Amino acid sequence: MPETARQPCTPYLCCREANRALEFYAKAFGAEVRQRYTSPDGRIGHAEFGVEGATFYLSDEWPEEGVFSPAKWGGTAVALLLLVRDVDAFAERAVAAGATLARAPRDEPHGDRAAILFDPFGHRWFVATPIERVSTREIQERIGNDFKIE
Repeated sequence: MPETARQPCTPYLCCREANRALEFYAKAFGAEVRQRYTSPDGRIGHAEFGVEGATFYLSDEWPEEGVFSPAKWGGTAVALLLLVRDVDAFAERAVAAGATLARAPRDEPHGDRAAILFDPFGHRWFVATPIERVSTREIQERIGNDFKIE
């Protein structure tokens, strides 16, 4: 299998039942699983998958190495931003496959149409389709005094 060029930062997810997670990402996100290392006890030590040009790594929990999924902590402090061709279709497919829609797709002041999803493994995904280029000044005008952009 050819080696995939790495991004400057590659998200490395941990999921309980990583094999099931890879199946979910394939169905919900259209992910292509590129490689998978499975230990003798059946746990995934490392997998690589791609979604619309982005690369992700994934493993099962490895408590003996201090590697835990969001399920261990009751949630996640990290969100993943994924740019997709059609956020509406992407969110619809993901929800049909078992994701939870936290915020429906909507046009954002910064020029993206975006939605927020939670996958069944506790990861939070911002999915977005750029729809227009917006200057910092225009964004400030659109959001008003809610935030100050510096």
